[in-house]
Amino acid sequence: MPSLKDLRVRINSVKSTRKITSAMKMVAAAKLRRAQEQAEAARPFAERMERMLASLAGSLASTDGASPLLAGTGRDQVHLLVVATADRGLCGAFNSSIVREARRQIRTLLSAGKTVKVLCVGRKGRDQLRRDYDRLIVDTITDFQRPRLSYEGAAKIAQRIAAMFAAGEFDVCTIIYNRFRSAIAQIVTVAQLVPFSPPAKAAAVEASGEAQAVYEYEPDEEQILAELLPRNLAVQVYRALLENNASEQGARMTAMDNATRNAGDMIGRLTLVYNRSRQAAITKELIEIISGAEAL
Repeated sequence: MPSLKDLRVRINSVKSTRKITSAMKMVAAAKLRRAQEQAEAARPFAERMERMLASLAGSLASTDGASPLLAGTGRDQVHLLVVATADRGLCGAFNSSIVREARRQIRTLLSAGKTVKVLCVGRKGRDQLRRDYDRLIVDTITDFQRPRLSYEGAAKIAQRIAAMFAAGEFDVCTIIYNRFRSAIAQIVTVAQLVPFSPPAKAAAVEASGEAQAVYEYEPDEEQILAELLPRNLAVQVYRALLENNASEQGARMTAMDNATRNAGDMIGRLTLVYNRSRQAAITKELIEIISGAEAL
């Protein structure tokens, strides 16, 4: 049975922890609104660019002069997985869900005889994956959100991926991230970046045979693709990072809210034990005093 002093120290410690988790919850809630607005604003632009590129690339993917970012290398042997997580923890299952999917992808590719390389965006992904797959990690990009998450930072990551592709270091690149749905729900998403893969909606429309709009391009399609494909790579990376940022803040707000409530419950239980122990000690002292008085 802990002493009264130990109980007081523990209660004060849990109260201090509750103050910290409550403050982190409020900070995450303040950041969540802005992050959610940015993520939702980026979705229409990224989706529209994908549909436009899918329409533009439909007649050029099979030609000899098609861009490698569109046609690929013709092989499917070396896969680069971009695992986008956070630099910090205390956000529930946000990081672990992404890493869990990354592990599943790695196991599937390795069992199929493929060569796997991992580019970690965020410290938490690197810290968890290097326990089992340290030899597969080619690099880690950290502090990409400082001082704030920007398109320029995402463009640098996209340039790194494009440089690796141009050097022949991989054939297929896939990014794994969390798509924001709500503060309590995030969807683990796997999206192919290189070579360009038409979105599911555009592929469904094309397969259904529905009439599509006819576009005239100036300059020609090859020049437009040469400009837009690298830009689309940066846009899709930026979109994934925005979705991740909103998901991280939502997961952190939920986790800190749960931690604050749990701390309050623990304080209540400890206070009850403290009061009972204190009352028992007072009762014991009174019994000793009365027994002593009666003995005299």
